[in-house]
Amino acid sequence: FSFFDPTVVASLPKRQLANGIVDAYVHTLEQYLTYPTDNLLQERQAEAILTTLLEIGPKVLENPSDYKLASNMMWSATHALNGNLRCGVPTDWTTHMIGHELTALFEIDHARTLAIIAPRLYENQLLNKKEKLIQYGSRVFGMDKNDDETALKAIQKTESFFQSLEIPTKVSDYTTETSNLPQAIKQIFIERGWIAMGERQAITPEDVELIDTDV
Repeated sequence: FSFFDPTVVASLPKRQLANGIVDAYVHTLEQYLTYPTDNLLQERQAEAILTTLLEIGPKVLENPSDYKLASNMMWSATHALNGNLRCGVPTDWTTHMIGHELTALFEIDHARTLAIIAPRLYENQLLNKKEKLIQYGSRVFGMDKNDDETALKAIQKTESFFQSLEIPTKVSDYTTETSNLPQAIKQIFIERGWIAMGERQAITPEDVELIDTDV
């Protein structure tokens, strides 16, 4: 168990507050943006975390000493990370796997690597994740269409949220050493035997190369 003191939030640099919000958000997405399941409670819990972070994220950055905002951010982050969301549902975590390599290569903050990779990975896996992306767009962003456009707009809105927290979403925003990056990370994954990733085991090192080419 853990104890929380929301007043500590006010002592953090704005950069780390933004990182915490994005980290909690993407941890939730890794356990949610897969494919529909019969575990209705976990799905609604994930959506509650996402909608709460969307609502309070920018406000926390502007007023971290607001106890209501800080406490809700900490509570959302706790439920995003404590393992409850993954009970009985498929999970992905490929965004984390790729993001860790960006941290190792360029020392980019962990949460910022997630903001870089997640939108591109969802675009790459649009067909495999389309049902859930549409549900995400409908329930979290209030979209009223049930089509590919909704799935793509949900990805765009996710990236826009990260940017609203002053987090750039391109590798080129952090380093100029990107010429061989896609091939390098692809080779790392091959050497580790990471050849079938994601909730459907459908993400290959070749997909990783394509994802990194787009970032």
